[in-house]
Amino acid sequence: MFAADDRDRLLVIARRALEARVRRERDPVPATGGALDVRCGAFVSIHRGDELRGCLGRVEPDWGVARVVSHLARAVADSDPRFPPVSVDELPGLSIELSLLAPAEELPISEIEIGRHGLIVEFGRARGLLLPQVAAEQAWDVETFLIHTCLKASLPPDAWRNGARVLMFEAHVFGEETERRPEIT
Repeated sequence: MFAADDRDRLLVIARRALEARVRRERDPVPATGGALDVRCGAFVSIHRGDELRGCLGRVEPDWGVARVVSHLARAVADSDPRFPPVSVDELPGLSIELSLLAPAEELPISEIEIGRHGLIVEFGRARGLLLPQVAAEQAWDVETFLIHTCLKASLPPDAWRNGARVLMFEAHVFGEETERRPEIT
């Protein structure tokens, strides 16, 4: 989906935006052109070691990927309600992971593949989403994945059996390795 150079450029965009927000500096203007203008949803996750430190996303494919990654990287610094704002001292120990989303589609439950598909469960105004890597990391089976996605939407765990809409999507997932970050020039 995205070449290695594009992935590196997106990681640099995310790193610059995250650091600018934490340091209270002016937001950098992300590069554009070519693959950076592809419209897709995305999630930006930050980790401290193996621990999640924040994750925010945008499902709608209405912005170019560079813009959405920059926006989310700024926001994840202080807007994930599960975590306190990131401090300047934390920045060197944080790694960034990007999940670029393919369009979601309604497919039979039997087609869900752990590690390949992310899920969205919707019922009325309630909506929950879990990325493909979550089920794989937790070693969930398909039913457990569906249950947790329902719970994420604040729905009963069996809502997927009782009228909730289930959508699947794939994601191109990549990130910084703390020992090999793309060069910021």
